[in-house]
Amino acid sequence: MGRMLIDYLHYIRGSKSSFLWNTMVPLGCLADFLTLMRNKAYDHGIFESLESPVPVVSVGNLTVGGTNKTPVVEMLARLFDGFGLKVGIVSRGYGKKSKGSHLIREGSSYLPEDVGDEPFLLSQKLPKATVCVSSDRLEGVDLLAREGVDLVIADDAFQHRRMGRDVDILLVDATCPWGNGRIFPAGLLRERKGSIKRAHMVIITKADQVERESLRKLKDELSRFVDSKSIFEAHLELSGWACWNGEWKDLNSPPKGEALVFSAIGNPASFEAFLRRSGVEVKSHLIFRDHHRFTEKNLEEIDEVRRKMGSQVVICTEKDVLNLPAGCEIPFEVVVPKVRTMVVQEERFLKDLISALRPKVVVASNGYGEDAIGSLLAGKLKKELPHAEVMAFPLVGRGKEYEEAGIKVCAPPYEMPSEGVIKYHLKDLLRDLKRGLLRNLSEQMKVWASLRGKIRTVLCVGDVYLLLNVLWGQGTTPVLMATAKTEKNRGHFSLEYLVLRRRARCVWTRDKETRDKMIKRKVNAVFCGNPIMDLAGDNVCEEGKFWEEGLPGVLLLPGSRRRAYQDVKMLLDAAELVNQKVRCRFVMVLAATIDEETLLRSLDGWKRLEEGMLVSPSGNTKVVLTRERVGTVARGAKLVIGLGGTANQICAGLGVPVVSILEKGKLVQKKLLGESEVLVEPSSEALSREVLAILEDNTRRMKMSRAGVSMMGPSGAVEDVVRYALKELGWKKRHDVWMHLDEVFAKEGDGIS
Repeated sequence: MGRMLIDYLHYIRGSKSSFLWNTMVPLGCLADFLTLMRNKAYDHGIFESLESPVPVVSVGNLTVGGTNKTPVVEMLARLFDGFGLKVGIVSRGYGKKSKGSHLIREGSSYLPEDVGDEPFLLSQKLPKATVCVSSDRLEGVDLLAREGVDLVIADDAFQHRRMGRDVDILLVDATCPWGNGRIFPAGLLRERKGSIKRAHMVIITKADQVERESLRKLKDELSRFVDSKSIFEAHLELSGWACWNGEWKDLNSPPKGEALVFSAIGNPASFEAFLRRSGVEVKSHLIFRDHHRFTEKNLEEIDEVRRKMGSQVVICTEKDVLNLPAGCEIPFEVVVPKVRTMVVQEERFLKDLISALRPKVVVASNGYGEDAIGSLLAGKLKKELPHAEVMAFPLVGRGKEYEEAGIKVCAPPYEMPSEGVIKYHLKDLLRDLKRGLLRNLSEQMKVWASLRGKIRTVLCVGDVYLLLNVLWGQGTTPVLMATAKTEKNRGHFSLEYLVLRRRARCVWTRDKETRDKMIKRKVNAVFCGNPIMDLAGDNVCEEGKFWEEGLPGVLLLPGSRRRAYQDVKMLLDAAELVNQKVRCRFVMVLAATIDEETLLRSLDGWKRLEEGMLVSPSGNTKVVLTRERVGTVARGAKLVIGLGGTANQICAGLGVPVVSILEKGKLVQKKLLGESEVLVEPSSEALSREVLAILEDNTRRMKMSRAGVSMMGPSGAVEDVVRYALKELGWKKRHDVWMHLDEVFAKEGDGIS
């Protein structure tokens, strides 16, 4: 290695100052700025980050040079193999000559220069593992998944953020953690120390080569970025010696006498220190640049130094042996130490590693109807993945639908005057801003940031605004069930198509027309049924539970928003007027967001006759109150007086005609429901007149029924999203792998769950 290069290495490691190399500082500042912007872009979804179909454990570092990544990757591969998993390893293959992606297995004819020395070494030492070399490591992981591996270890992938990962393990060299503290090329760092916070676990390598006080200070510094319980110590342990002279031969004893050492690794000083602690008498150390491919001339130079020293012992690393010229007769015998990584707190390390692999799933939604679909989706996922952590992130309200389904809500509560609907009136937006809309958005971003890198692909139920909220908050590219906009109303804007095309892995539309339009705009869109109709379910209410034979059934839906407390009196009075002309059976379904006691206090004259029953002031009209699912109750009704959004659509899709009031929001909904819905002036008299007219005209009622079924279409979207998550996103594989690891670990220790 040239003197100038040695001088530069001393400079970036912080062991020597240099006026010459200080001229690199401006380049380091530029690299720092570009790296910072790149990380921000990944944090907020500007750059794409995709989840792979199998669990991925990333091993990387914050600096250039050696931190024992290859021995740690080997250690992890042996651990997972010992647990009975089929392991894959993906590596960039530094210095490889070949292009594209390549699988290295037993019997492969690749040479180290074809695929890179470190991947080749791993394939030699781990014959059961499948090693993939690929510049695009996400593509490499997909290739390994098709080979049937259970888990992939990604070598040197901390900065490869396009590839999603389940666990990020960061290695820090105890002997030289940060170099001179500057960013490469002015220093040793690849990015700022603040990036440590992305790591799930930190391993301090070569911990045995520094004083305990230095180690304590390093741990204190790392604890500023990660939990101190996630910091572990490791060191290399000598497991034996071997010699190489065209073929391998194990040695029964360590080499004796003065030794000449040569190496082409990231941290040669650490290798020399390891040899000295292992009892080797190092006389001289010839250092070459990392990954250097030795030539015959290099060997002649090494042999000349050996002869001048009078040494019979020449030592290098296993990686260096792979970079010796193929087919060349080596004029001396090379001795190689066999090493393995030992984690000091191995049992705790294993427990934390397995715990980090437990799948964590988030369903996000932005609307009360969307919450209902989201809770159905989350419930199905929880059934399929009983040991995964399934959470909900409702942007509006407190997530009562999720809570009733037993799903943990992780979003901050959001109660605003508009209740999340600010698209119809500017004054609603202004009222929300006054009540703290921006503050609430800030709180949501903080929660998303706390989940960044810890959760799987977010499943969004709603619109493009929700997608952008999720993207900016946690970064990983989500999927979307598009429940709000369709080609039947105003469709999507060009900017929305751009977002969906670039930053949605898949979009489920609510009708074929919208899917076809999205595909034309190059969006990855599918139609597998209307997600609204998934809320209808397959349940049919018990005969006689709500409806009486011979009496027309009229369903009352006051809606899920706060205005329901004012509107419910209008619905009840309309029912009284209808009942005066035609005796009917009335049932009112209360949404999860509506408090029954508050509702009752808003009624003038109407009283609770008994639990679950209201009676009119005249005593002639009775209304049953229930919190059953709308789809369950609606199947027995002849007609709906509905002020809801999603609930009205469910009823129309089940063939139940809808009578609602004339307002801007309902005019938009009218485009979705067509002739299945009639809008009248917002009064009990107008509602009752229209209900009576429909009940008296069976032909019209049946026409409205058929129109609703046609406009809303079939169900099936939720089931397909579950299928996609389990198979395409690899959640079933992740769940099975975690269950297997927990079961095996439980036999040896306390288990994780």
